[in-house]
Amino acid sequence: MSEPKNHRILVVDDDTDGLEVLEMRLTHAGYQVETAESAEKALARVSAFSPGLIVTDVRMSGMTGLDLLDKIRGTMDDVEVVVMTAHDDMETAVTAMKSGAFDFLVKPVDPKTVQALADRCFRERELIETTETPEAVAALPRGRLVGRDPRMIDIYKTIGVLAANRATVLVRGETGTGKEVIARGIHENSEYSVEPFIAVNCTALTDTLLESELFGHVKGAFTGAVAARKGYFELAGKGTIFLDEIGDTSPDFQTKLLRVLQERRFYPVGGEKPKTTEARVIAATHQPIGRLIDEGRFREDLYFRLKVVELTVPPLRERPGDIELVATALLGRIREETGRDVRRISDDAVARLREYAWPGNVRELENALMRAAIVARGTVIGADHLILEGKHAGPADLTLDAAIRRHVRLVVDRVDGDVEAAAELLGTEPEQVHGYLEG
Repeated sequence: MSEPKNHRILVVDDDTDGLEVLEMRLTHAGYQVETAESAEKALARVSAFSPGLIVTDVRMSGMTGLDLLDKIRGTMDDVEVVVMTAHDDMETAVTAMKSGAFDFLVKPVDPKTVQALADRCFRERELIETTETPEAVAALPRGRLVGRDPRMIDIYKTIGVLAANRATVLVRGETGTGKEVIARGIHENSEYSVEPFIAVNCTALTDTLLESELFGHVKGAFTGAVAARKGYFELAGKGTIFLDEIGDTSPDFQTKLLRVLQERRFYPVGGEKPKTTEARVIAATHQPIGRLIDEGRFREDLYFRLKVVELTVPPLRERPGDIELVATALLGRIREETGRDVRRISDDAVARLREYAWPGNVRELENALMRAAIVARGTVIGADHLILEGKHAGPADLTLDAAIRRHVRLVVDRVDGDVEAAAELLGTEPEQVHGYLEG
């Protein structure tokens, strides 16, 4: 490869000893290095030298390093700037990073650290320059699911069916899988989409407050009830009430909810006259309902009332073929919320995303990508930008059977869900492929 512009470094510092040390280290590492003892001299050399990286001190006589940063950022998009200062105050660091510095170092700096930083900077620059930049992906609306896994396709179909009726629904799935998104999808595609959709987190409220929120209360029903208040079952009209984490509620509350589902009537807290409701109920939980029933912590009759239709959302780790699709779809929203122009995830970053177990599912994936977008300096998120830590940093199930299931799903994804084509590629029968998909 010919000498690329971004392998050149300009070091700016009025400390000549420090300047010489950094020049020697970076030259020894294979970089073409020039030095300047002031920001003014650096500006004079930039055009002729065309550096890809400028490493500058902040406090120098005349123009400061932050002034130099502003001028570089205002005229040269393809030059990165690392700022050094002996004063580790927050204001300087914040100003430097807000102004577009690639990084911020506190003196005395270790030459090895500067070299490592330069290596990372140029590695990211090369990734950006050698990657075709696609058109920006439109922001993924928060009320939309993404995935080609056969189980997700089934969920999309079921949402369409449920949108056409008023059946009570129970959505099962781990934290962060999108249970509320499914509930909203059912509501917003129904003929009652103009009516309210009211989401209630059952774990966030005590029994008394939960009953008051849902059923309302009369004046003087409890301390602080200075006036009567309508509850969500009354306010929702013909809309939808989404009861999130229903498995965490008490048996006493469950009894009252069961009465509402059976009779379509409820009593405000402290009230003696019943009120009626036409609201649809969609409930969700990550809890193992069967075990809760066995332990006497959840009413079996309520479970059967709730699960007129039951949907189970697969965790992200069980559909690795969807991870890149979901991550790419999230980039538009992340770009809007962070202001970072991220447009693509590199192949090595996708590989890391696929290897991780995602205990927090799509919600955790979005948070990880948001952190990566903030750290990334260009339009591409690389593997180095991802922070995936903890005991879950690997597939949760390492058994041979789980590995086979993951591979079967990957092959099915690659043939767009065609089970017969997948079976032919795998050298097996379609029935076996269906078995692994359902396992």
